[in-house]
Amino acid sequence: MLIYDHVLGADRDRPGGFEGPYDKDVAFHEPFGIFSFIAAVTTSIELVTAVLILPQRQTVLVAKQAAELALLSGDRFRLGIGTGWNRVEYQGLNENFANRGRRQAEQVALIRRLWSEESFSFDGEFHTIDAAGINPRPSAPIPIWFGGSAPAVLERCARLGDGWLPLGTPNDAARERIAAIRAAREATGLLMDGFAIQAQAQYAGGDPDRWRTHAERWRDLGATHLSIATHNAGPTDVDGHLRRIAEYQAAVVA
Repeated sequence: MLIYDHVLGADRDRPGGFEGPYDKDVAFHEPFGIFSFIAAVTTSIELVTAVLILPQRQTVLVAKQAAELALLSGDRFRLGIGTGWNRVEYQGLNENFANRGRRQAEQVALIRRLWSEESFSFDGEFHTIDAAGINPRPSAPIPIWFGGSAPAVLERCARLGDGWLPLGTPNDAARERIAAIRAAREATGLLMDGFAIQAQAQYAGGDPDRWRTHAERWRDLGATHLSIATHNAGPTDVDGHLRRIAEYQAAVVA
């Protein structure tokens, strides 16, 4: 199950206006809160943030929350991260939109140390830790996957990530981005073995033939995972979302 992350929704009637795909009228559940509930009532489903806007959140707190969720779920949590686009949200969370890329890179390094080391000191550009650590820590490494397609994001993903979460279609641009990730990993001595790519399809506007063709094209490009977004296709309930997932799955595995 994938959960998107937005903390604040801007009012489109604010001074100066607002342009963006989401606003105050679109509801977003808080990922760590809802995943804790889902972990308690399920036994096998994987829980994925796709994506958590990491640079607008407190790094040590995210490490603590992610470790707790991984433990409570039996290591079913995967942390997908992004840098976001909404300046209003960054302002409300008291973070700097302009340095979000550099901050994200440092956050990943710090989070992995918090997950694996009992106590350490850290003196970075954005964070300082003086002989401290979190407890409990996860019992297994939590995968960190990156969302985004900007060249700088792809470079960070290749160098620091366990996987990539692309949006869009399986076209020449996607092929070039995967090639850029591969080249960047090879330049630092990393292979693509074990590196995952999770694409996303839309239920809305699709049909079995379109879903099947879309999945085959992503598979040919090297995608290892594929998810289906079941919202924006008309009102429904939980059973309706599950039926949409089943319909999509039946089409792509046929």
